Amino acid sequence: MTKIRVKALLARETAGEEVSLEGWVRTARHSKGVSFLEISDGSSFAGIQVVADATLDGYDPGIRGLRTGCSVRAKGQLVDSPGKGQRFEIHATDVELVGAVDDDYPLQKKRHTFEFLRTQGHLRTRTNTLGAVLRVRNAASQAIHEFFQERGFLWLHSPIITASDAEGAGEMFRVSTLDAAAPPRTEAGDVDFAGDFFGRETMLTVSGQLEAEIAALSHTNVYSFGPTFRAENSNTSRHLAEFWMVEPEMAFCELDGNVELAESFLKAILRGVLERCPDDMEFFNQRIDDTVLATLNHVIDAPFERITYTEAVEILLASGRDFEFSVKWGVDLQSEHERFLAEEHIGRPVVVTDYPAAIKAFYMYRNDDERTVRAMDVLVPKVGEIIGGSQREHREDILRDRMTDAGLSHDAYWWYLDLRRYGSVPHAGFGLGFERVVQFMTGMANIRDVIPFPRVPGNAEF
Repeated sequence: MTKIRVKALLARETAGEEVSLEGWVRTARHSKGVSFLEISDGSSFAGIQVVADATLDGYDPGIRGLRTGCSVRAKGQLVDSPGKGQRFEIHATDVELVGAVDDDYPLQKKRHTFEFLRTQGHLRTRTNTLGAVLRVRNAASQAIHEFFQERGFLWLHSPIITASDAEGAGEMFRVSTLDAAAPPRTEAGDVDFAGDFFGRETMLTVSGQLEAEIAALSHTNVYSFGPTFRAENSNTSRHLAEFWMVEPEMAFCELDGNVELAESFLKAILRGVLERCPDDMEFFNQRIDDTVLATLNHVIDAPFERITYTEAVEILLASGRDFEFSVKWGVDLQSEHERFLAEEHIGRPVVVTDYPAAIKAFYMYRNDDERTVRAMDVLVPKVGEIIGGSQREHREDILRDRMTDAGLSHDAYWWYLDLRRYGSVPHAGFGLGFERVVQFMTGMANIRDVIPFPRVPGNAEF
């Protein structure tokens, strides 16, 4: 007898074999002499119905006592189902209770609010919505790796602990083994990190970009895909303190090549998820946001528009729209501005390039006008910015000037400057916040519901 997952059972062409299945009871209906158990093992959105009649050993009170949340092992014959909306069902020859459920099991057969489910992080992946989110995350991750691997990129495992602030914003979590109550002090009264584990002040990374530049300047095309951290006290539906980033870096590449890769990359992720998770995506379209499928297909099919930051500002000023945040040249675009451009003015994804140098990171390539840098943001409907990147500054003298302007120590970034002295080449890359794209694909309103264990200000539960 073959033990098999629900997804594989439902993918079969024909019924007619004895199978063994393990999973959790999603619903249980008990009538006179027969029980109908919907069993899920997380492998697919749909479960499979197990029909158990009263002739089975231990039927009453055993099988009749099964309810939502119980874990079971079922054996029986896979047969064609007469029920509407299901191809197969299992006529049980044996149903074994593996783990019972106490009376206070919090997930009953009803709709729970997402706020409540966040308090049940150890159980919420058993629900339809959060289970579907996990499968979409998995499918998107697979599509990401396939995209880069097929193009000859190497996957770089960039460090999580770092002494470098890639963004220059200073919003980083410190990593330390010093006594928090009584740390050693310098003569000036500052904390003396020389006695810390790494002999210096270290933090959790906000980006793997700088290390990806190292690898790109020896292996041409690389990407990192891992957790990043931001100590930003933002209690919004779009921010997390711990999130995953995808960051490709390409040597011998300038801004145009970066934009082209970003467009192909985003389309490939969306296409991969739609192909691998059709039932999950149909669920999100029906229950969460009825425009999800149309939006994703539009992004896949439509060519991305390209405009400069200066053109974007001119469009926004000419719109006559009363935005919450005022628009003027030199101020960063807000989500409302980005969404207006992508949703209303252009009506499809748009790439905005050449931002003012003053509002962008020190490592971005400075244009000849000395006012702008070769930055790029990919804006999509309903979200705004979903990808941000740039051509990197590979000229040592200009990079030193930019670092000085940003107040960064040249000594602290000696190795980054060395890359400009030893075989420097034009290179470029971008970053995609993984949870942002999962939120976009699923239509989920809060980013805390597209990551299994959200880390946000005041909460590190589970």
